[in-house]
Formats: sequence, C-alpha cells, structure tokens
Amino acid sequence: MKFYKCVFLSFLVILISITFTYGQVRIACIGNSITYGSKLPDRLKQSYPAQLQEMLGKDYKVMNFGVSGATLLKKGNKPYVNTADYKEALNSSPDIVLIKLGTNDTKLINRSSLHEYKENYKELIYAFRNLPSKPRVILLTPITIFVVDSTQIWDTVLTRSIIPFIQELAYEENLELIDLHRLFLDKENLLKDKVHPNEIGAKVIANRLKEQIADVKTKPFAIKSKIKDLVKVSSFYGFTDLEFVFKGHTAHLVLPKAAAKGKPWIWRARFWGHEPQTDVALLERGYHVAYCDVSELFGNKEAIELWDSFYKALHQMGLSKKVTLEGMSRGGVYVYNWAAVNPKKVSCIYADNPVLDLMSWPGGFGKGPGSKKEWELFKKDFGYLTDEEAKASKQSPIDKIALIAKGKYPILHVCGDKDELVPIAENTMLFEKLLLKAGKKITVIHKKEAKHHPHSLPNPEVIVDFILKANQ
Repeated sequence: MKFYKCVFLSFLVILISITFTYGQVRIACIGNSITYGSKLPDRLKQSYPAQLQEMLGKDYKVMNFGVSGATLLKKGNKPYVNTADYKEALNSSPDIVLIKLGTNDTKLINRSSLHEYKENYKELIYAFRNLPSKPRVILLTPITIFVVDSTQIWDTVLTRSIIPFIQELAYEENLELIDLHRLFLDKENLLKDKVHPNEIGAKVIANRLKEQIADVKTKPFAIKSKIKDLVKVSSFYGFTDLEFVFKGHTAHLVLPKAAAKGKPWIWRARFWGHEPQTDVALLERGYHVAYCDVSELFGNKEAIELWDSFYKALHQMGLSKKVTLEGMSRGGVYVYNWAAVNPKKVSCIYADNPVLDLMSWPGGFGKGPGSKKEWELFKKDFGYLTDEEAKASKQSPIDKIALIAKGKYPILHVCGDKDELVPIAENTMLFEKLLLKAGKKITVIHKKEAKHHPHSLPNPEVIVDFILKANQ
C-alpha cells in the first residue's frame, strides 16, 4: 500500500510540475558574475534573475546562466561559449534571451582581441536566434564600472568600444537594446566593490528588465513607407533614424524596435542628438523620436505653421494625437509658443535650462550676456526694425502665461541653478511664479552649482518616469 501511495504522490508532483511549467515564458539570462549574483549574501534570491522571477511570477520561468569571469570574446581569458552554462542555455528552449556580456572583455588581458568583439557577439546572437524556439533576443549593455585600475575591468573601454559595438549590433540585427550603463551612472553606492551590484542594485536591473518584458508593445508599423523625400537611413544609438526633408527643412524620425501602446512620441525642438539620454531611454520603451529643424526662427509664425504641418503629417502616419515636447535652451521658446496655441495636442513638456524670456536671451537686457547675433536674428524673424520695437513685443513664453496655464498637460523643468547664459531667475523661476499665480503647477529639478551646460541628467530615469506617467 505504501508503495502505491508513494507512486501516486510522485505522479502528483510530476503532474503539478508539468501544469505550472506548461505555457510558461522561458527566459534565459546570459552573462557574467553580475548575472550569476557574485558578492551577494544569497544569490539564489538576490541576483537580478532571481528577483526578476519574483517580479514576473509563475507565468514565467527565469533561468540564470551567468558565469563568473566570463568574456564574450572567444579569445578572452574565459570565453562564455566554452562553458557548460552556455550549452545548457542553448538546450533550455528559451522564449526570451537576455544577453549581458562585455564587462570582463575590458580587462587589459583581453583588449588586444576587442576588434573581434562584434563578430563574436553576432555569432552568439545567431546561436540563440536559430534555436527551434526562435527566442526574442534582448541586448543589455554592461552596467557602469567605478574601479580606477585601468589594467583590469575599466569603464572607459565600455563606453568607447564595447557599448558602441552593442549599439551597432542592435541596429544591424534589429534587436531590442536596454542601456543598463546609463542606469547606474548615479548609483556607485549600490556597487560595494565598484563592480558588482548589491541586492538593491540587482533589483534596479530586475525592475528595468521586467518593464521591458511585461510592457505591451505593437509590432512595427509601416511608417517608413509613408515618408517622402527620404535622405538617409542610419543608426541613432542602435535605433533606426530616418532623415528626410519636410517642406524644405531637415527632419528626423527615429523608430523604436516596437511601438508602445498608443504609439507615443517625443518631439525635440532644437539641438538634434545633443545629450540624447532621455530620447534613447524612451526609444527603448517604444516611443518614436521626432525632430523638424526650425532653428533660429524663435517660435515665430513661420515656425509655428511649419510645426503645425509636421505634427499633422506624423499624426496621419499613425503616431499618437498627443505628443511630448522637449525643449533644450532656446528650444523652450519653440515648445511653449507651439503649445500655447495647441494645448490639446500636448501630453507633457520637458524643458531643460529653457529660454522663456527673449529679453533675457538673446536680448541680454537682464543678468545674462545675451547674444547680439541671435538678437538681430530675432528682430529679423519677427520683422522688428528697432530694439525698442522688439522690447515692446510679447513673443516670449513668459508673455503667454494665460494660454499655457490653460493647458492640462504637466510640465517638468531641469535647470542649473548657476546658469550663466539663461539665468534661472529671469526664466524658469519667474515662469514658475507666474504659472502658480495663474493656478498651474510645474515640477522643477534644480541642479545645484550647475551652469547652462551640460543639459539633462546623466541618468534620465526621473525625466523618463515623468513622461511615462504623463502618457498613461
């Protein structure tokens, strides 16, 4: 009787196991010691694959195939493809493969073979892509490294060689890309030995991976075929950049690997490609990034009418009705002047050290130096013949508070408190005071002791979170 009871219980265990395994999404985590969970007190619970499993739940099976010290390079001091874990990963029938290799390839002992990194990586990608399970392959950049010994693991090699190689592969092979490096630029405190994340750091990685895996995205739609006067197709940090001519002006539309629900987009007003971290982070999350060059028109009637046409064209191509506006420096004039007359088309505004009073810049009639050249261009763009006529104009965002305050979109400013070119007191601080008086709040992130440059934040997650929330 005991024998039959044991057999029955064994059968029940197997049945339960099959029930929970059937239909699960199988995720293979490929990597080195950071994936494995080295330096963690309990890697089986604290490594990022383990925490990812906890976050995703029983509908997923997350498998940790990390190998401490492993290199992607076949001629590295410990090639990942020579390990038993690699063979197990290939045999695991994965539905999703997360690849995070490159940290150990930066060691001096391995640098002589770095020219083979991209080709070796491509072979690894194909090995998984050609599996019967046809997995979704996602490339992860290595996290930031803070050690200063340039003969060992060295962050400079990551940023100058490894990460650009990974971005090229993401573009050429049309693969999803997650930039973990930028995510850790401000998190040195989470890497006790300057290399390996602690439990909280591993959770940061797991959270980002969960977001990428769980978020609903649509298949790429045929927007390229709808663009006329295409000039060039190239890579924008691993994503496809369509450069074209729109009504005589240079324009860009960068495509995500798959569009987020609703096909959201962010529209950069000025300085294409400068401090692109927010744009890249949103591309990862399924946003399109758009640009139409109306430089040095200072948000005049011509600029607004051109932007109206550009917006209409992109919306007709399939992008969402509401757009996120991004205005750096003088780009602040463009986004607010357009938003003032198009409030229902704006989901939110992110402005960075923005010009909000043209008398402050380029006028130079306040604390800042202004710009005589741009001041003359401003007068020409608006048809003013004298300084007095220009000073009496009301063409700045600061003059359109009533219209801006009526807009139901949230606003975020990132500003250097020591901005020497666009003084914060004459621009964002005054703008904020007037908006609050009109009944509208804005969020301002102050960068203490920071000047006009550099724009944005090294890790843009707080900006990205603001935009994602505004577009929910």
